Amino acid sequence: MMRGAVRYVKAAPWPYMTGTASLLLAFGLKGAGVAQWSAGNAAQAAALGWWGLCWLVVAFFAMADGVSRHREYRRIRSMFLKYGFSERILKPLARSRCQRDAALHAARETGHLDQARAYFRSLGYRWYHILPDLVVRNPFAFASPSFLRTSFLPGKKQR
Repeated sequence: MMRGAVRYVKAAPWPYMTGTASLLLAFGLKGAGVAQWSAGNAAQAAALGWWGLCWLVVAFFAMADGVSRHREYRRIRSMFLKYGFSERILKPLARSRCQRDAALHAARETGHLDQARAYFRSLGYRWYHILPDLVVRNPFAFASPSFLRTSFLPGKKQR
Protein backbone atom coordinates (compact mmCIF):
# COMPACT_ATOMS: atom_id res chain seq x y z
CA MET A 1 0.00 0.00 0.00
CA MET A 2 2.83 2.39 0.87
CA ARG A 3 4.54 1.56 -2.43
CA GLY A 4 1.39 2.57 -4.32
CA ALA A 5 1.19 5.89 -2.46
CA VAL A 6 4.83 6.63 -3.23
CA ARG A 7 4.18 5.80 -6.89
CA TYR A 8 1.28 8.28 -6.95
CA VAL A 9 3.47 11.03 -5.52
CA LYS A 10 6.44 10.28 -7.78
CA ALA A 11 4.20 10.44 -10.85
CA ALA A 12 2.94 13.91 -9.87
CA PRO A 13 5.00 15.62 -7.16
CA TRP A 14 3.93 19.21 -7.90
CA PRO A 15 0.15 18.68 -7.74
CA TYR A 16 0.44 16.68 -4.52
CA MET A 17 2.74 19.24 -2.88
CA THR A 18 0.39 22.04 -3.93
CA GLY A 19 -2.67 20.12 -2.78
CA THR A 20 -1.16 19.25 0.59
CA ALA A 21 0.00 22.82 1.23
CA SER A 22 -3.41 24.19 0.17
CA LEU A 23 -5.21 21.73 2.41
CA LEU A 24 -3.06 22.70 5.39
CA LEU A 25 -3.64 26.37 4.65
CA ALA A 26 -7.40 25.81 4.35
CA PHE A 27 -7.55 24.06 7.72
CA GLY A 28 -5.36 26.75 9.28
CA LEU A 29 -7.70 29.46 8.00
CA LYS A 30 -10.68 27.48 9.26
CA GLY A 31 -9.10 27.33 12.72
CA ALA A 32 -8.38 31.06 12.64
CA GLY A 33 -11.96 31.70 11.52
CA VAL A 34 -13.36 29.64 14.39
CA ALA A 35 -11.15 31.58 16.81
CA GLN A 36 -12.40 34.89 15.39
CA TRP A 37 -16.00 33.67 15.57
CA SER A 38 -15.67 32.71 19.22
CA ALA A 39 -14.05 36.11 19.90
CA GLY A 40 -17.14 37.79 18.43
CA ASN A 41 -15.57 39.03 15.18
CA ALA A 42 -18.12 37.66 12.72
CA ALA A 43 -16.85 39.68 9.73
CA GLN A 44 -13.27 38.48 10.15
CA ALA A 45 -14.49 34.94 10.74
CA ALA A 46 -16.50 35.05 7.50
CA ALA A 47 -13.53 36.42 5.54
CA LEU A 48 -11.21 33.75 6.92
CA GLY A 49 -13.83 31.08 6.22
CA TRP A 50 -14.16 32.33 2.63
CA TRP A 51 -10.39 32.18 2.08
CA GLY A 52 -10.28 28.75 3.69
CA LEU A 53 -12.98 27.54 1.30
CA CYS A 54 -11.08 28.97 -1.68
CA TRP A 55 -7.90 27.14 -0.62
CA LEU A 56 -9.94 23.97 -0.16
CA VAL A 57 -11.07 24.25 -3.79
CA VAL A 58 -7.44 24.74 -4.87
CA ALA A 59 -6.49 21.62 -2.89
CA PHE A 60 -9.27 19.62 -4.55
CA PHE A 61 -8.19 20.60 -8.07
CA ALA A 62 -4.52 19.96 -7.29
CA MET A 63 -5.29 16.49 -5.96
CA ALA A 64 -7.53 15.77 -8.97
CA ASP A 65 -4.64 16.84 -11.22
CA GLY A 66 -2.36 14.46 -9.33
CA VAL A 67 -4.75 11.57 -9.93
CA SER A 68 -4.91 12.48 -13.63
CA ARG A 69 -1.12 12.55 -13.84
CA HIS A 70 -0.98 9.09 -12.26
CA ARG A 71 -3.39 7.80 -14.90
CA GLU A 72 -1.20 9.37 -17.53
CA TYR A 73 1.92 7.83 -16.00
CA ARG A 74 0.30 4.36 -16.22
CA ARG A 75 -0.72 4.99 -19.83
CA ILE A 76 2.75 6.19 -20.85
CA ARG A 77 4.44 3.33 -19.00
CA SER A 78 2.32 0.79 -20.87
CA MET A 79 3.14 2.51 -24.17
CA PHE A 80 6.88 2.39 -23.38
CA LEU A 81 6.59 -1.30 -22.51
CA LYS A 82 4.64 -2.07 -25.67
CA TYR A 83 6.46 0.11 -28.23
CA GLY A 84 9.77 0.97 -26.58
CA PHE A 85 11.07 4.53 -26.41
CA SER A 86 9.68 6.94 -28.97
CA GLU A 87 9.74 10.72 -29.02
CA ARG A 88 6.24 10.58 -30.51
CA ILE A 89 4.99 9.29 -27.15
CA LEU A 90 6.58 12.19 -25.27
CA LYS A 91 5.82 15.05 -27.68
CA PRO A 92 2.22 15.74 -26.46
CA LEU A 93 3.43 15.73 -22.84
CA ALA A 94 6.16 18.33 -23.21
CA ARG A 95 4.08 21.44 -22.62
CA SER A 96 3.39 20.84 -18.91
CA ARG A 97 5.74 20.19 -15.99
CA CYS A 98 3.27 17.81 -14.39
CA GLN A 99 2.96 15.80 -17.59
CA ARG A 100 6.75 15.78 -18.05
CA ASP A 101 7.15 14.49 -14.49
CA ALA A 102 4.65 11.68 -15.15
CA ALA A 103 6.41 10.79 -18.40
CA LEU A 104 9.83 10.84 -16.74
CA HIS A 105 8.60 8.57 -13.97
CA ALA A 106 7.23 6.13 -16.57
CA ALA A 107 10.53 6.34 -18.45
CA ARG A 108 12.44 5.69 -15.22
CA GLU A 109 10.46 2.52 -14.56
CA THR A 110 10.89 1.22 -18.11
CA GLY A 111 14.59 2.04 -18.46
CA HIS A 112 14.25 5.01 -20.82
CA LEU A 113 14.96 7.83 -18.35
CA ASP A 114 18.14 9.14 -19.99
CA GLN A 115 16.51 9.26 -23.44
CA ALA A 116 13.39 11.01 -22.08
CA ARG A 117 15.47 13.58 -20.18
CA ALA A 118 17.57 14.25 -23.25
CA TYR A 119 14.43 14.72 -25.36
CA PHE A 120 12.85 17.25 -22.97
CA ARG A 121 16.20 19.01 -22.61
CA SER A 122 16.52 19.25 -26.41
CA LEU A 123 13.14 21.02 -26.43
CA GLY A 124 14.57 23.60 -24.02
CA TYR A 125 12.81 22.53 -20.82
CA ARG A 126 14.74 22.77 -17.56
CA TRP A 127 13.88 22.05 -13.93
CA TYR A 128 12.58 25.58 -13.32
CA HIS A 129 9.94 25.47 -16.09
CA ILE A 130 6.99 24.78 -13.79
CA LEU A 131 3.97 26.49 -15.34
CA PRO A 132 2.39 24.96 -18.46
CA ASP A 133 3.31 26.72 -21.70
CA LEU A 134 -0.30 27.76 -22.32
CA VAL A 135 -0.49 29.47 -18.92
CA VAL A 136 2.79 31.29 -19.52
CA ARG A 137 1.33 32.70 -22.76
CA ASN A 138 -2.12 33.43 -21.26
CA PRO A 139 -2.50 33.44 -17.44
CA PHE A 140 -6.30 33.18 -17.74
CA ALA A 141 -6.02 29.84 -19.53
CA PHE A 142 -6.64 28.00 -16.24
CA ALA A 143 -10.34 28.77 -16.71
CA SER A 144 -10.66 27.64 -20.34
CA PRO A 145 -12.58 24.41 -21.02
CA SER A 146 -9.86 23.08 -23.34
CA PHE A 147 -7.17 23.51 -20.65
CA LEU A 148 -9.35 21.77 -18.06
CA ARG A 149 -10.17 18.95 -20.48
CA THR A 150 -6.51 18.29 -21.34
CA SER A 151 -5.51 18.57 -17.67
CA PHE A 152 -8.08 16.22 -16.18
CA LEU A 153 -8.89 13.91 -19.10
CA PRO A 154 -5.53 12.88 -20.56
CA GLY A 155 -5.22 10.35 -23.32
CA LYS A 156 -5.94 9.90 -26.96
CA LYS A 157 -8.39 12.44 -28.34
CA GLN A 158 -11.47 11.21 -30.20
CA ARG A 159 -12.04 12.63 -33.67
